[in-house]
Amino acid sequence: MHHRSPFAALAGATVLVTGGAGLVGSRITARLRVLGARPVSLCTMDAYPNHVYTGLFGVDRTDPDVVTGDVRDVPLVRRLVAESDYVVHAAALADVAACTRDPLAAIGTNIAGTQTVLDAVAAAGDRVRRMVFVSSASVYGDGSPEEASHPDLVTMRQLLEAVHGRIPPQFHEGHRMRPVSVYGNTKVWGEEQTAVVLGQVGISYAVVRYFSVYGEPQTVKRGSHSWVVAWFAARASLGLPLHLNGGGRQVRDLTHVDDIAEGTLRALTSPRAHAETVNIGTGTATSIRDVAELVRAHYPGTELLGTPLPAGDPLGGYASVRRMESVLGWRPEVTVAEGVARYVRWLRDTPQAAPGWLRENALA
Repeated sequence: MHHRSPFAALAGATVLVTGGAGLVGSRITARLRVLGARPVSLCTMDAYPNHVYTGLFGVDRTDPDVVTGDVRDVPLVRRLVAESDYVVHAAALADVAACTRDPLAAIGTNIAGTQTVLDAVAAAGDRVRRMVFVSSASVYGDGSPEEASHPDLVTMRQLLEAVHGRIPPQFHEGHRMRPVSVYGNTKVWGEEQTAVVLGQVGISYAVVRYFSVYGEPQTVKRGSHSWVVAWFAARASLGLPLHLNGGGRQVRDLTHVDDIAEGTLRALTSPRAHAETVNIGTGTATSIRDVAELVRAHYPGTELLGTPLPAGDPLGGYASVRRMESVLGWRPEVTVAEGVARYVRWLRDTPQAAPGWLRENALA
């Protein structure tokens, strides 16, 4: 029996991806090309040095469908949206530490920029078949005690408490949002504003909450404490110790960028995703210490150092995946052990991905 591809609607469609030159955006646009769509990227391309975009993320800056620009540029955003069948709004100041250091920059990109995109989508009327707003597990913060004590989770809780010394909450889409960072706050606003603006004019939308994205060709930024797999692998490859902020007790649901891209495109096309909010995660809790041990297995002798917990760094939890499986008919495929091994292999083949300033630290 022939099953229609869940992505059949994308063949020949124009899909605007804001933030399309970033790690996730570049993976989404590459997948769209394979599916026969025409992706258009809008990106400031100032989050990384140029060689990261062109050499690591594979962005062709000479391509007319790669537009260097800001999501707050009203005429530009209106023009691009008016020519698009679908919109994935992934542009954001997505670094938790950077948002904490400069809240006004976070408000500019994540709030004013999102409003500009929403206004353009609303103005485009029936032209846009669906917009996906990219949100984050940071909207859940550290969860709440009543959520962690759900009777269905008792056995899992006992197991996790034995492993992690605390009970990491399982985050369900219906839980109250309790962000503990500026970044998380901007994502709460973006989710609610998407529902308000597009709901009023009857344009289809979906919200995806990414859990901790990792995977090749992710590369680290100075002053950031996000992207733990990339940080640990880069440091271990240079013989530097791995810093376990807060002892590494924080829990993340590490989700490979290939699975993040797949889940996003399913949310863009699945009929059941209309007006839904869906976690994109694996449903597995992995502590930061677990990640360090997985990386250390590839770089024996790597030292682990306990360091203080930075402001705005949530203790975290893991995704409930029931709604994702039901709405998208899918679940992520890459395990953390497999994903870490893939990243280490890629880093060995691409040593320039460990930035120069980190190498200087190793030589100091």
